[in-house]
Amino acid sequence: MVEEKSALPVAESARCPAILISAPASGQGKTTITAALARLHARQGRKVRVFKCGPDFLDPYWHELASGQPVHSVDLWMTGEADVRRRLHEAAQDADLILVEGVMGLFDGNLSAADLAQRLGLPVLAVIDAAAMAGTFGAVAYGLHHYRPELRWAGMLANRVATAHHAELLQRGMREPQLWLGAMPGVQLGEPAPKPKSASLLPERHLGLIAAHELGDALQRLDAAADALAQTPLGQRLWQAEPGQPSWQDWCVDFMPPAQHEPQPEIKPWLAGKRIAIARDAAFSFIYPANLDCLQSMGAELCFFSPLAGDALPACDAIWLPGGYPELHAQALAANTGLREALAQHVVQGKPVWAECGGMLALCESITDLQGAQQPLWAVLPGRVTMQNRLGGLGMQQLVLPMGLLRGHTFHYSRLDTPMAFSTRSSRPGAEVHAERGEAFYASGSVRASYFHAWFASCPAAAAWLFGATIEG
Repeated sequence: MVEEKSALPVAESARCPAILISAPASGQGKTTITAALARLHARQGRKVRVFKCGPDFLDPYWHELASGQPVHSVDLWMTGEADVRRRLHEAAQDADLILVEGVMGLFDGNLSAADLAQRLGLPVLAVIDAAAMAGTFGAVAYGLHHYRPELRWAGMLANRVATAHHAELLQRGMREPQLWLGAMPGVQLGEPAPKPKSASLLPERHLGLIAAHELGDALQRLDAAADALAQTPLGQRLWQAEPGQPSWQDWCVDFMPPAQHEPQPEIKPWLAGKRIAIARDAAFSFIYPANLDCLQSMGAELCFFSPLAGDALPACDAIWLPGGYPELHAQALAANTGLREALAQHVVQGKPVWAECGGMLALCESITDLQGAQQPLWAVLPGRVTMQNRLGGLGMQQLVLPMGLLRGHTFHYSRLDTPMAFSTRSSRPGAEVHAERGEAFYASGSVRASYFHAWFASCPAAAAWLFGATIEG
């Protein structure tokens, strides 16, 4: 039976079992383990809330499918500590279990997953890719455990383990055996044979994991991962405490709401009466749910359309073209000539467009893939896009606009060649504004476009300005 939880007054703490799932580095399989753990407990009737540390559009799709609950991003810089505390406190009031997936390696970044775990008192589970090690696993585990003594630990889970004997060697190397939480096999979900060179149970592409909604067997993959995890000490850990037995109640966290004095970004009905049309499909899928919440909190009416499905542009006052994978669907996008013409007419009428990363690319004249093939696009903006094997931009970014500073990030494998002059650039956190390494911000007529992905709640007034709001003062 799942223990019922009563609602708590906002001013009080909310107590809930919770862990942060991290790893020594990216690519160790922490997303797979997080999703498998969420699926395992959701199948047992528990309400699981999953959060993703750092900027990420793809992993949350898997976590939402696994848990059946909305997934939000938490980050000490991009979303801010007050926002992190508020979201986790609210979740803890009615969730049975909270899982937070870390970003990169546990200690990587100026504000790392370890920093988040330490500030909130989250026990840490480290997922370690053990495919090419035996006794050294224990040394890695020991180093992680003792690197920062202030951290609270749940334990270590070995991933990509080949055999039962391999698992025995890994466990035997542990200096602190109480931290051993088991071993997971390195097999692809839905496939019977091991894939020794695959660290993840979920398929990937150039910007990360393939989103769950793009795979017809996504839920079966998650169930297979949950079944494998159920055979480990972590998967078999008791839910309710029993004398002398480890349980999830050992990992309870008292989540406090943000302090009353912590400043919150001002939100006013700057977009009241405005209807914003948002492209949303496999080509334009990089949308934070919190950004939609922010637009609605400012009074906007949201409507969605699918360029890939051949949808016409809905009647609207402004358009948002989010990031995604237009490079994978360039031919289908170009074929929607009715939408292309409607977009051009929208711009002629002076109505606002915010085109973010992939949305900006779709508005350009053409895109050239890695094989050198060129495909026409919508040609609303002058410029040609070239896909490339190396990263064109990666990391946290801030963008100063007339209404304030927006926080966000960048991540792309393409290059834009355009005669458009940029009006400003984003910059790294703490760096000088207009630094050369930042992303260009273009203003062409009523179109505002950039590789920069914005977190709207960091400055709602600036977000409203992107969609044509007139803000006084």
